[in-house]
Amino acid sequence: MSRRGPAALALATLVLLLSVAAPAPGGTADQVGATFSLMANDFIKAFQPVEGLVAAINAEVVYVDIGARAGAVPGQELTVFRKAGSFVHPITGKTLGRYEQVLGYAQIRRVQANFSEAVFIAAPTAPAPRVEDGVRITRGRIRLAITPLLDLSQSPGDARRIPFMLASALERSKRFVVVDPLVVTDALAKQALRVEEVLAQPERAVQMAATLEVSAWLVPVLLERNGVKYLDATWISGVTGTPLFSRRQALVPPSALEEQRFPWEPRAED
Repeated sequence: MSRRGPAALALATLVLLLSVAAPAPGGTADQVGATFSLMANDFIKAFQPVEGLVAAINAEVVYVDIGARAGAVPGQELTVFRKAGSFVHPITGKTLGRYEQVLGYAQIRRVQANFSEAVFIAAPTAPAPRVEDGVRITRGRIRLAITPLLDLSQSPGDARRIPFMLASALERSKRFVVVDPLVVTDALAKQALRVEEVLAQPERAVQMAATLEVSAWLVPVLLERNGVKYLDATWISGVTGTPLFSRRQALVPPSALEEQRFPWEPRAED
């Protein structure tokens, strides 16, 4: 008995060490966050500041002189504006700039090398656009709301921190200002608005965007196809409530997350 005691103790210690060091499967929230970090650059690139002119108009379609070479991609939403009179310094009389009138928005649907075709959405009471009116994606940060995760895969775990992870990935780029996800969740609850309705009912998406004072929505959806789980992230216009830009990618496997986790860190539960 005395001989087996130390051997049994050593074996038990070895089993305990192996159980602590063995990688545990990563939580769904960690997988979604890691997957979106691989997709975030597509959104950041798509909404870099650009500026150009209206080159031609055909009914509700406008052609702008911003093409693929200048960074245009389908799904971008440009502000269409017209320069007006100049404003001057009240003391020196020096011209400081020119007033601008927002005429509406141009949603790009086709892109060529040197120009793009876009659908024009008029602003209320604004005049019709003309050739040589300006178009741009603002140089300022784009104000954005991220909805809670729409989980169509019925994955176990707590998904409440996912919007915060997505917001962090986008805000690090300095291109976006993301509304606090808690504020978004509270606003949706007060209006009894589900995430599915943000996707499927443009008029409600526009109303809520106006309430939150955002230019767009980002809707993360977790879905499963043939046993593989995917993260789908869709950019929805706050002007029209229609989807403009979407990316889909298979979830990062849990093993990839656990390789970055120290053995003594707690396993992910959400």
